[in-house]
Parts: sequence; structure tokens; C-alpha cells
Amino acid sequence: MNTKTKTISLIHLICIICISVLCSVPVFAQRSDSIAATSKYKRIIKTPQIKGDVPSYKPNYTPGSQIASYNSLLSHNKPGGGKADKILSVLRVYPNPVDDQINFILRLERESNISIKIMDLLGNEVVTLSNERLSAGEQTKTFTIPNRLNSGIYFLRFVAGSETIVKRISVL
Repeated sequence: MNTKTKTISLIHLICIICISVLCSVPVFAQRSDSIAATSKYKRIIKTPQIKGDVPSYKPNYTPGSQIASYNSLLSHNKPGGGKADKILSVLRVYPNPVDDQINFILRLERESNISIKIMDLLGNEVVTLSNERLSAGEQTKTFTIPNRLNSGIYFLRFVAGSETIVKRISVL
């Protein structure tokens, strides 16, 4: 096809489209949706309401102050106060990746029993590093990693009272 023939075909196509748009005449036939024509679906007239005791979120914000966390908002809405204060904070686990010795810096808000265990990826207990009663305050602990631990990824599980903190470590 030469350029003259292509140009004429293009002009014809543009004319057909313009006529169909201006005259509202369908040029390309389409089948009507058979589902919509034979539809016997029930129309929902009113929206279902969810009934439950869910506290609404109302931020405790005043200009110039910090925004309160969602947990503190929930504790204000509950009649007996909120959750008890945290007992355990793991500040640092080093070195990571670990080769033969690992160090922990943790803080206890009050004297309590603490258990430190190494878990595999499936959650199975591999080694118990510590199970002792520690006094309140910041503690630094050092443990030797047993030789039977293969290289890979493990988890340290710190348990104090009802609190559990899990940290990931890599063993070389």
C-alpha cells in the first residue's frame, strides 16, 4: 500500500468515528451483557450495622504536645486502667553475627526471674543460656556459644515474668 491509499483509509476511519460520535449512532456492535439482562439479584436497601463494644479512636492531641500512642488511648477508655509496666528491656545484643561469645545488655524494672534460650528457626529450644533471678537495673551478661551449634540463623528468647522478647542472631 502506498502512502496515498493509507492516508485515504485513515481519513475514512476518522470520518466514521466523528459521525458516530456526533450522531450517537453505534458503529461497532456490541453484545449486551446477558448477566445484567437476566439478573435476579437481591438489592440491598439498607447497610448492615456492626454491633460491638469497640472503643472509638479519639486522639488526645493538643497543639504543641506529642501525639499519644494508641495503647495509651485504649488504656484511658478501659475502666481498670491498662497493661502493667514493662519489666524487661533488651538494650543490646552483640556481636552479631556471633562466633564463640555473645553479650547482652538488658534492663529489669524490678527483681525477677529471667530465662535466656537459643531457639532454632522452627521454634525448638536448642540451648538454655541462663535461668536465674536477677536484681533490678541494667545488667550485662556474657555467654559462650556451644560448639554443637551449626552455622545459621537462630533466635534468642528472653522471658521475664509474662513478658517475652525475641531477638535474631546469626551464628558463624
